[in-house]
Amino acid sequence: MDARNGIGGSLAGLDLRAEIDRLRKERNAVILAHYYQKPELQDLADFVGDSLDLSRKAAETDADVIAFCGVRFMAETAKILSPDKIVVLPDMNAGCSLEDSCPPDQFAAFRAAHPDHIALTYINCSTEVKALSDIIVTSSSAEKILSQIPLDQKIIFGPDKNLGGYLQRVLKREMLLWPGVCIVHEAFSETELLKLRAQHPGAPIAAHPECPPHILDHADYVGSTRGILDFAKSFPGDTLIVATEPHIIHQMEKALPEKNFIGAPGADGNCNCNICPYMALNNMEKLYLALRDLTPRIEIEEGLRLQAKKSLDRMLEMANATVGQGDLGPVRVTGD
Repeated sequence: MDARNGIGGSLAGLDLRAEIDRLRKERNAVILAHYYQKPELQDLADFVGDSLDLSRKAAETDADVIAFCGVRFMAETAKILSPDKIVVLPDMNAGCSLEDSCPPDQFAAFRAAHPDHIALTYINCSTEVKALSDIIVTSSSAEKILSQIPLDQKIIFGPDKNLGGYLQRVLKREMLLWPGVCIVHEAFSETELLKLRAQHPGAPIAAHPECPPHILDHADYVGSTRGILDFAKSFPGDTLIVATEPHIIHQMEKALPEKNFIGAPGADGNCNCNICPYMALNNMEKLYLALRDLTPRIEIEEGLRLQAKKSLDRMLEMANATVGQGDLGPVRVTGD
């Protein structure tokens, strides 16, 4: 039992859904959930989305409290964009392997060694790394943002080498890649994926660009979580193989109950290694306690927050821009 909150003891017998709804109203709270959260958390959230959508919602909300069902960097992003809001995360241990792969001191040294490069950084990173970056991107905004950067501008891309490598191949842009990976998307097995495709001939594969190249090479569609969900709604067949964290399938099954969605397998064909262990830390009990106690609470030192906000503001500005293919914005090394 959790000594701090009494999970497994004092919560017995509570109608958690009703209690969460009550606290949501009392606290004037909004509940945001990522597609990788457990179905019961997705179903009670005010909004379910990908990192870009959730960032926009965090920036726009008029709620007093943001309860973020996701991982820590997502909740920190909400606090950066909405500093006057109370932001709580059901489990503060909900981290990210990509964030862990990019310690701020090492990233700062890497930037210093390449002063003529700008840092185009995936949102799956710490607040400190965001503060060291020029522009943040998400998997759904990266192509659009990268297309606005002058072709002669040198770029560092981190921390996901798979997403960076995918962008290099698609947009024919050379970038200096930080060597981080997502443990979930690295777990997919090419051999098992091909076996699954053989069992379902004609079924397309939709994959997230955090997957390594040997998985993306077999994909019929590559895109963000929201992009994969849109593809699921539009592909003409009745079966789709999904190579990303499998909790997104909940949204697909709700929208298209007549279709069959199959999660891509891990190394032995049936392991749970494609489930994000960090996302899985959040649950109904912890969300209830976070709303009840307004803790664990995200706090960020103001100077650090303002520095990190610059790169996030640039992301939102460029992601919302109306640009044509090849239109290049004035993105250069700023020296600050």
